[in-house]
Amino acid sequence: MDAFWLSFAMMFVAELGDKSQLLALTLAACFNARVVLWGIFCSTLVVHVFSAAAGWYVGELLPADWVMFMAGISFIVYGFWTLRGDGLNGGDKSCKPTIHPFWLVFSTFFVAELGDKTMLSTLSLATTYPFVAVWIGATLGMVLSDALAIAVGKILGKQFSESIVKIVAGIVFFAFGALSMYGGGTAFGLHIWAAAVLVIALAGYFFLRRPS
Repeated sequence: MDAFWLSFAMMFVAELGDKSQLLALTLAACFNARVVLWGIFCSTLVVHVFSAAAGWYVGELLPADWVMFMAGISFIVYGFWTLRGDGLNGGDKSCKPTIHPFWLVFSTFFVAELGDKTMLSTLSLATTYPFVAVWIGATLGMVLSDALAIAVGKILGKQFSESIVKIVAGIVFFAFGALSMYGGGTAFGLHIWAAAVLVIALAGYFFLRRPS
């Protein structure tokens, strides 16, 4: 149960300000919110079963301390990714689809989630925690986060500032990543920690650098 709630909370946080949450807001402005959420749920369920299965498989191959240490690094990287934020490309989405809105939402979210930090977060969690708990918890956490964004968007009638939300979400990722690195890397040598700090610093530079 702890794995379920951890996955639920981490995915709820990871989705805040993510591009797929922005997609949910955009699509809910065009279509019925229940149809949008149902499409998100089904698409997320499919994507996360693959990412959780991949994480579980990797976790079986590697020693537990290395799994925790590497998962911690990945969560800190996701924190930088969250602080940078995401945006939508291609302008506003059309409200006149050629297919049923459910399938439009399903396919849009499926593509958006491939390689996204929410998918990679699920993979990282599944290297350490049980597959089913991570899969279900991550799916429900993401859907609830999107549902909350849609509800707030409907109430406000416009997209609200997300800078504070992104900062809080980033801090959560940093804290969880640091704890995971400490838990797995207490017996590691200085050279391993130095390499990890270098990777984290490069990731921070990559995600937070100003565009030229």
